[in-house]
Amino acid sequence: MEWMLMPLKRYADFQGRSRRMEFWMWILFTLIVGLVLGFIDGILGFRLGPSSSSSFSSGGVTGFSTFSSIGILGLLWSLATLVPNIAVAMRRLHDTDRTGWWLLLPVIPYVIGLVIMLGAAAGQNLGLIAVGGIFSLIGLVGAIVLLVFYCLPGTPGPNRFGPDPLGSTGDLAQTFR
Repeated sequence: MEWMLMPLKRYADFQGRSRRMEFWMWILFTLIVGLVLGFIDGILGFRLGPSSSSSFSSGGVTGFSTFSSIGILGLLWSLATLVPNIAVAMRRLHDTDRTGWWLLLPVIPYVIGLVIMLGAAAGQNLGLIAVGGIFSLIGLVGAIVLLVFYCLPGTPGPNRFGPDPLGSTGDLAQTFR
């Protein structure tokens, strides 16, 4: 359980390195809490949008659908964990001797693709929608690259971001000062 809560203790700490165990236990923790809060949101009816699957037509462009909507509790959880999510991901990249700027690898193409597709959908330009889709696919490739980086072992010994978190100290509190 201590591994799951470590990023909360290091809430806005963007310096240093994080082991794979810390990163993946945090991902598991946030996923479990998010699912529980989504379940509670559904039971209590705290949904912020349509609660069932629906599709709509906007000026002749069809195929967009809403599979679910986020609830108030889920939204609050997402906002509360945004900073530690970014921080632990950045420290995980530091452990593999990569800068935190790699986090933008999928974000930039996704944003560009979204802007293009929304602008094209308003003007019913299917060619631009396809270009936006290509940018989204590039973002997906970037996300896969990040996933591979998160799975790689850290560089042994100290690197430019700090000492090895797997150092010879067996005490978890000593490792993550």
